[in-house]
Amino acid sequence: MNSTTDILDRVVADLDAVLSEDVLAGLADADRMDVLRVAGEAFRRIEAVVVESVASADVDFAHSFGCRGQNELLQRVLRTDVAGATRVGKAADAVRRQIGPSSGERLEARYPALREALLDGVIGVAGLLAAIGPIDKAAHKVGRAAMLAADALLADHARGHRMDDGEGLDPDAEADTGEGIDDGSPEDVPGPPVTPEDLRQFAQSVAMSLDPDGPEPSDRGAQNHRFLTIGRLRDGLHSIRGNVLPDVAAQFQSVIDAQNNPKTDGPPRPGVRFEESEGRGSAGSEHPGHDDGFEDEPIDRRTAGQKRHDAFAAALGIAARHQDMPSLGGAAPTLVVHVDAKDLAAGRGWATTAGSQAPVPLHVAAHTACNGAIQRVLFDEGRIVGITVTDRVFTVHQRRAIIARDRECLVPGCHVPASWCEIHHVTEHARGGPTHTDNGVPLCWWHHRSLDWSGWEIRMNDGVPEIRGPEWWDPSGTWRRSRPGIPEQLQRA
Repeated sequence: MNSTTDILDRVVADLDAVLSEDVLAGLADADRMDVLRVAGEAFRRIEAVVVESVASADVDFAHSFGCRGQNELLQRVLRTDVAGATRVGKAADAVRRQIGPSSGERLEARYPALREALLDGVIGVAGLLAAIGPIDKAAHKVGRAAMLAADALLADHARGHRMDDGEGLDPDAEADTGEGIDDGSPEDVPGPPVTPEDLRQFAQSVAMSLDPDGPEPSDRGAQNHRFLTIGRLRDGLHSIRGNVLPDVAAQFQSVIDAQNNPKTDGPPRPGVRFEESEGRGSAGSEHPGHDDGFEDEPIDRRTAGQKRHDAFAAALGIAARHQDMPSLGGAAPTLVVHVDAKDLAAGRGWATTAGSQAPVPLHVAAHTACNGAIQRVLFDEGRIVGITVTDRVFTVHQRRAIIARDRECLVPGCHVPASWCEIHHVTEHARGGPTHTDNGVPLCWWHHRSLDWSGWEIRMNDGVPEIRGPEWWDPSGTWRRSRPGIPEQLQRA
């Protein structure tokens, strides 16, 4: 009989044949799906070979090959990284069968049913780790019988068997060491296989049933490890690191979801484009996006991470303006922007922000100057020549009036509600612009921040906001109202 290595060598040779001569590139979709399915079967079994080989090895196995430990050996022989080698090691620990000191025989694995599922190709390393992660956290609180019961339940779940509704897990019950729950009846036919994420979620439910004390002990431990750190300035950015409690993460995620999905119309976007509707309109019409058949279709080149950053920035601005925010030095938390008066007048140069000292462009100073919780201090050759006063901040009544008038971010195609927006001084306060509803418009954080270089221009015409877009949006450069008016006949009707 051929050795194990010879068998695996033949598998490698067969895979080389599959990969040769561009065979995969010419597959039809159905054939490609079959290839992926069978490749998944092979992939999981290869992972099982690796894990079982490591799990059944002696403690000093790595040392005999000149490696300082198992992780180094796995990195070298599997050509994986530290994280990949660590995952294999954790999986091996879960299915390792120790040798009995008296009998010399292999003892039962810590997770015997999941081990069988691994060897059968039902789950891979990701699925095994997803299943055992939540259970390991509760292992020190329950007995071996409950652990085996959880192991069998998770293995059945991985094989497509589902626990009946209302059926719980008794921590004191004896484990079912059979081959699953299939008794041959039609309703016992296994369902679709589960993903590692499915296993993780189910394992969390099982762990909650196993844990007689509930989540409180682990929550107390988590609280001891919570922290938030703002890193040093590097390449114009500050890193933020930390651990947040689950409820804090959930609250922050809800804020991000609200900011990035206003009215279910999608995230705040930095611009718009127009597409011609079938059989209607043409490019460059007088009122794009309204009666000529064109639709506002924002262009958003931000990544998901950048959108989360912008949502975080908007949330901070809202929080700073909120009446429940504690005061700092007798006032609401205030972002102070330092800018030289000559630079501000010339429209070039840099500004700095207290608390960071990172140089920022002047347009950032202009942006922050419009927020309700911002105070600017003007310097001229080291001398303080001006401090903005509180009457430059739009009052709550003014904000409500502007919100009622404009309803959304002023930029066409951006549907961020005006109540979430910052109020922008159309004529800057430092240049004599009044803090008046005739000089204020709502802009979302992104459009406010990018106003100086995005190509959008805003003016007030007898108290009515008008906007002129960049050339790609409107080559004619026409000033337009951001929202269409209602025809008189409809108003009379």
